[in-house]
Amino acid sequence: MFRMCACLTLAVLAAGCARQAEAPRESTRADILLPRDAQVFEARVPHRATLASLLKAHEVSEHLAAQVVDAAAGAFDLRRIRAEQPYRLVVSMDGLVREFVYKIDADRFLRIVPDGKETSGGFDVEVVPYRKERSVVSVAGAIDRDHPSLVAALAERGESVQLAMSLADVFAGDIDFTNDLQPGDRFEAVFEKLVSEGEFAGYGQVLAATFENDGRTLRAYRFEVPGQPAGYYDAEGRSLKRFFLRSPLKFEPRISSGFSYRRKHPVLGRWRAHPAIDYVAPVGAPVIAVAAGTVVRAGRAGGAGIMVTLRHNNGYESNYLHLSAIARGVRPGVRVAQGEVIGRVGATGLATGPHLDYRLKRNGVWVNPLVEHKKLPPGEPVPAAARAAFDAARLRADALFTGASAASPALAAELPQDQPVQP
Repeated sequence: MFRMCACLTLAVLAAGCARQAEAPRESTRADILLPRDAQVFEARVPHRATLASLLKAHEVSEHLAAQVVDAAAGAFDLRRIRAEQPYRLVVSMDGLVREFVYKIDADRFLRIVPDGKETSGGFDVEVVPYRKERSVVSVAGAIDRDHPSLVAALAERGESVQLAMSLADVFAGDIDFTNDLQPGDRFEAVFEKLVSEGEFAGYGQVLAATFENDGRTLRAYRFEVPGQPAGYYDAEGRSLKRFFLRSPLKFEPRISSGFSYRRKHPVLGRWRAHPAIDYVAPVGAPVIAVAAGTVVRAGRAGGAGIMVTLRHNNGYESNYLHLSAIARGVRPGVRVAQGEVIGRVGATGLATGPHLDYRLKRNGVWVNPLVEHKKLPPGEPVPAAARAAFDAARLRADALFTGASAASPALAAELPQDQPVQP
């Protein structure tokens, strides 16, 4: 994987980085010394096609096709050839296969060429990573009536839900993106964007971000303390990682019922305590662990339906009720990480519709999750020995923010561009 030159992730923003050796690129006609009369076929794989049937459709002999298939099978599972994926076949007029290239996915392609040995008639086969270019760009936007969610606001700027998810993860300890966003909130992010073969190929890291929410301005800087995984810190070097995430769901759902010691049960019709936060969400929406912990319970629990209970440090226990399914591998005794998917939203047990009933205990007593989350301190700050390096990186990142409220241009003039990346 591509790594920044310095231990500081943000150092690349100012200093640049030495190029890695380029990943092998798709071959050109010059690479394979095509005869002038070679035929080049470029198309997409038909439904229910195989490599053998593709070659046969282009009038490659049965014997030669079998040689190609046998050679390819040693490097790639040919059962994974999928319909609608693009391929290119080069065949000389005498019927010899000079090259076959098949796009496996956004990261790799399969390449088959003659081995160059006149007596063998064999083929060289390799799975090659596409060459990717990494650039650093900035985007800014605002939450308003027409764009009430982070997903919608970023989509309006031409960015996808994947970037919204990454940005939400950065501020997950401080903002509940389900319920905390308000018209007038503003944000800006500096992040890595990947391009392969001239097409968008995904996002890298969010390097720095700012979010104005409910009268407060939050800043985040990605920084790697030597010997530790990279994390996000505020302007004072305090970790943005919280003991609890603000919500067990990331986007779209809303709170339908709050924490209460006396609520009329919608199914039983009786007044009873509701020590939970109910989130309305579609069936199948992923439910994540609000903190790292150990699974205590995972299964059916009467009126709670399918339920998962996690035990955390400091006497805390979180409960997730009415699930439609439990994530694979989630069973009693298993450790789960903060943010790990533990189940899916459902309507099992005593439920009138799809929703997540989320509950929290401390030392055996039910507590209001929305209140309790705010009480807990942040994670470990940047250690004193790394503070000077962090401050220098923070100042470099601050210079990249445009302060724009609706749009921010790519930072092509200020930042190193087109850095090759190995997937």
